[in-house]
Amino acid sequence: MQPLQLFDLAFRQNEWLAQRQSVISENVANANTPGYMAKDVESFEDVMRRSVSMATTNPEHLTGPDDGKIPENENDPDKAEVLVSGNDVSLAQEFLKSNEVMQNYSMNTQILKTFSNMLLSVTKG
Repeated sequence: MQPLQLFDLAFRQNEWLAQRQSVISENVANANTPGYMAKDVESFEDVMRRSVSMATTNPEHLTGPDDGKIPENENDPDKAEVLVSGNDVSLAQEFLKSNEVMQNYSMNTQILKTFSNMLLSVTKG
């Protein structure tokens, strides 16, 4: 029987979400601190891409000719305006990030509940 990788993946994502929520909370707590620069964690996709290697039959199947890299945009709408105090924390952006974390937790939980119910139905017969 194959090991159930879904549970491990969900656990890793929950750890990443907890770390991201902690960083967002730190940003909000320092919103009025002069010179404080907002932080964020590396995306979950990048973390997984680095830690888990996927087997491919053809390298072009998963990435295009540009190697899947997205060019950086100088006019990034997610970048906060640096205030006179030198602080670049935008509470609106931090609350949007926090909402994204909450939605990801919820989706992760629903996927695990569905998978668990599916396993229960298979084992009960």
